[in-house]
Amino acid sequence: MPELRQPRNASVAEISRGAEPALAAKVPSVTVVIPAFNAAWCVGRAIESVLAQSFREVEVLVVDDGSTDDTAHTAGAYGPPVRVIRKRNGGMSSARNAGIREARARYIAFLDADDRWLPGKLARQVKLLEENPDIVFCAAVALLEDPHGRAMGQWACCQGAQGDLATIFANHSAVAGGASSVLARREAVLAVDGFDESLAGAEDTDFWIRLAALGAFRCVEEPLLVVLRRIDSVSRNLDHMRAGSLAMTRKNRHLLGPERRGAFWRHVYAGILCDYAKWEHREGRSARAIAHLLEALCRSPFGRGRLALSLMLAIARRQSF
Repeated sequence: MPELRQPRNASVAEISRGAEPALAAKVPSVTVVIPAFNAAWCVGRAIESVLAQSFREVEVLVVDDGSTDDTAHTAGAYGPPVRVIRKRNGGMSSARNAGIREARARYIAFLDADDRWLPGKLARQVKLLEENPDIVFCAAVALLEDPHGRAMGQWACCQGAQGDLATIFANHSAVAGGASSVLARREAVLAVDGFDESLAGAEDTDFWIRLAALGAFRCVEEPLLVVLRRIDSVSRNLDHMRAGSLAMTRKNRHLLGPERRGAFWRHVYAGILCDYAKWEHREGRSARAIAHLLEALCRSPFGRGRLALSLMLAIARRQSF
């Protein structure tokens, strides 16, 4: 593990009234960071799923990211071990980082306000990290639900239960369950300085890649959480997500071994261009899609050339995909 950094001062954090006595209590084993923006409708369910864990050595930090509803009041009503940190709105990464700066435990877990955990989640993951000091962070299989509570399948572990830096680089969904699934060593989270607030997209993947550069990653191959999936239009976020994904891939290229910084990296980069070209075509932005497919073809003619050409042909024929 590299030399650790000290957490930055939480200048905008305000701990809610009544939470201070909990600070003098025994330091917990796990800090749970719940970023919440206008989440009064769901944050209680997320908190209750943490309090229902069979593993009880936790503190819960709900970061109210400038909400205009009753998020802070709803969360604060639970009392210890729940604390509320209030801050000006700064986005998901900013909220998570505010929680990281206040975290006291040796492990940090993340839970989005509209997701929830199953009762054995923390016990299973803490045991895994305790027994395997080489593992920096772990995830788990997630059950997917729509806003009406209907099952939508599972988000399974990628390539079995094990993964490494290259695995996450090549597959941005490799960390099953996303942020709500992850339990990480606090020293590692501080060493990589938390989430990159400058990225407009792919912040989670960027964080996983930097953690994976420090050591092993594992996925528990059993459902331990429920993730809400919303069916929303991506058009307003498409440019930001593509730009963020490409920027993240460029900035972390140096973390790969020298043998993977050439053809492998270009293959990954071109794959991102192809993926977003599909979305652009679906959104009626075919000219932009073709431009990105041409770039993918140039960057990785042998790795992604056939895919890029087939997609361009389908667009020319006005086929859907």
